[in-house]
Amino acid sequence: MIKWLARGLFRLFYRVEVRGLEHYRTAVDSGRPVLMVANHVSLLDGPLIDLFIPGRTTFMVDAKQVRGVRKWLLALSDYFTVDMFSPYAAKHMIKALEQGRQCMIFPEGRITTTGSLMKVYEGTAVVAERTGAQLLPIHIDGAEYSTFSYLDGTRFAWVKQRWFPKITLTILPPVTLKCDHKELNPHQRHAHLQNRLWLLMRDAAFQARYRPRSLWRALSDSVGFYGRKTLCASDINGVDLTRGRLLTGAKVLGAALEKHIAGERHVAVLLPNVSGLPVTWFALQAYGHVPAMLNFTAGYGPMRSACVTAEVKTIITSRKFVEAMNFESLVARLEEEFRILWLEDIREEIGPLHKLFGALRPDSSLPGWHVEADEAAVVLFTSGSEGAPKGVVLSHANILANIEQISAMLTLLPEETIFNALPTFHSFGMTAGMLWPILKGARVFLYPSPLHYQVIPEMAYQVNARLMFGTDTFYTGYARKAHPYDFYSIRAFVAGAERLRAETRQLYADKFGKPIYEGYGVTETSPVLCVNIPQSHRIGTVGQFIPGVEWRLEPVEGIEEGGRLLVRGPNVMKGYLFNERPGELVPPKDGWHDTGDIVKVDDEGFVTILGRAKRFAKIAGEMVSLTAVENYISRYAPEGHHAVVAVPDDRRGEQLVLVTDDETLNKSVVKEAARAAGVAEIMVPKTVILVEQVPILGTGKTNYPEVQKIAERHFGR
Repeated sequence: MIKWLARGLFRLFYRVEVRGLEHYRTAVDSGRPVLMVANHVSLLDGPLIDLFIPGRTTFMVDAKQVRGVRKWLLALSDYFTVDMFSPYAAKHMIKALEQGRQCMIFPEGRITTTGSLMKVYEGTAVVAERTGAQLLPIHIDGAEYSTFSYLDGTRFAWVKQRWFPKITLTILPPVTLKCDHKELNPHQRHAHLQNRLWLLMRDAAFQARYRPRSLWRALSDSVGFYGRKTLCASDINGVDLTRGRLLTGAKVLGAALEKHIAGERHVAVLLPNVSGLPVTWFALQAYGHVPAMLNFTAGYGPMRSACVTAEVKTIITSRKFVEAMNFESLVARLEEEFRILWLEDIREEIGPLHKLFGALRPDSSLPGWHVEADEAAVVLFTSGSEGAPKGVVLSHANILANIEQISAMLTLLPEETIFNALPTFHSFGMTAGMLWPILKGARVFLYPSPLHYQVIPEMAYQVNARLMFGTDTFYTGYARKAHPYDFYSIRAFVAGAERLRAETRQLYADKFGKPIYEGYGVTETSPVLCVNIPQSHRIGTVGQFIPGVEWRLEPVEGIEEGGRLLVRGPNVMKGYLFNERPGELVPPKDGWHDTGDIVKVDDEGFVTILGRAKRFAKIAGEMVSLTAVENYISRYAPEGHHAVVAVPDDRRGEQLVLVTDDETLNKSVVKEAARAAGVAEIMVPKTVILVEQVPILGTGKTNYPEVQKIAERHFGR
């Protein structure tokens, strides 16, 4: 009777929803013992599982946790206490499972203070393997926002208002944990099983939370959940956006823009990282238009090519931005073929009644609400680091999937600040840097250029940034200018887009006492594919694949280690747009995207990037990684920026050329670096070209086409 009443009260106040009960029945029907595991987000978790999961569940609880409110709540359940740090704890659970009891463990052993998955203890995985139990993952969502949670050990103001948040229990398909590596010793075996369990629970977080819908609807949901008054974006001009202001501003601006662009599919956006950018971006989403993000560092030719490729008729930009960047002549040339819409002029058309109508108009009445999740949401363009850029079409589902995949890996608490200086014409800056914090309850500080090495550390200090994104090139520049205390509030730096040098990682550890977590992604995957995180990282790798991603390696002739990486998943693009076939979408074959990268993956799933497939030279019949050559030179001369390319050689097929801004390097010094690294003579560049600055793209990557031109000009080609 007590449980019946409790279940009714939970349904009334918390609107508890249970998904995936068919997976529970599959586990029970298997005839094997059932061991349930769940994330631990609040004091309500045990009662929730006891009340809403069928059958009588026995809980294993740390004896130290049975006190206060917990003791009262546990009295309603069947449980036994153990010392979680005792080697005998697992034996109690093994005995209970062998007796046929339905058992439950929270593998984290404590309530999370981050809102995300914390450390997972190995004992649960060992129990599951030894008993052959059906491991039934359950993800609890929503209870972390209740007054019974411990988010960051504090109570956020917006959490206080959520006495009764909606709670969802998602039951995932049962699995059986096994370790097939006979060669492992007991300690290694336990570590392997622990990693398997952690990945299982991490993936459950993504599968439970991922809900395909339009990005306009996702913004509306974010405003409804986190509150209209919560800040979501700020910029260098002192403009702060609350979620309510962003939503209303997007509706008002969208209505004004619609008078000029009605019927146009792709609309180009030429704007920097300022608060007006997300308003413009979501204004287009509200009315079902697809932003085509122009790379303003690329110059007239690539920008014109991008507009032609995406069949753009209109470019939205700002006079203030154009004047500040001295782009008047560039925009004038673009205006000969495309219509330019100035945001300053559009704002002049917006009166008080327009603002009132926009504020009152329901979000669901706009076209963007009804857009299907698999339709195009944005067109980005590849960096062009190895050739002409292509249009990459990402759907609403692609972007929302990647946001939830990132959330399953990295902790982001509500009201925390992400510092984003990466341009949003780059997918890293758009998805992780701008959309992730806006849609997941945090806020982003938008900075217009990642090249302001002296200013950015100071700004990160002033805004109390908790996370920061960048590239190795940018991080090196910041470290040279920053005060050791500038990054005091940063919890973690995340590096992507290019290889993170060991010297940069060590510099940040020595000067700031902070880690840099290296990740990997490509524009075509929205972009994140892998990332190292505090719970699971390995130096020298780019981390493990994010949840929901399938991968395979194809062998490459001449390369013995690793293979060419192909991926498939909900974050993989809809397809390419090519300049020679404007507007024609070319989807990836069978959903598999060829990244063009040569990688290796170890037994624990950690990925090591060996180089681009195009970044290999064939010298005297041998394949040589240009990235590997850059690596040993960078270790020997860490202060410089080095780029290695290959040019034709009549005798050996190709030869290596080093382009560097380090005045201390010459052929003899490079040979010494090769000897120190113990590499073969075939990996020594025959020519060293000194330049004032090695060309880089606006995204921070080395501009290899320009480096190649420098090398070819040197040889008169």
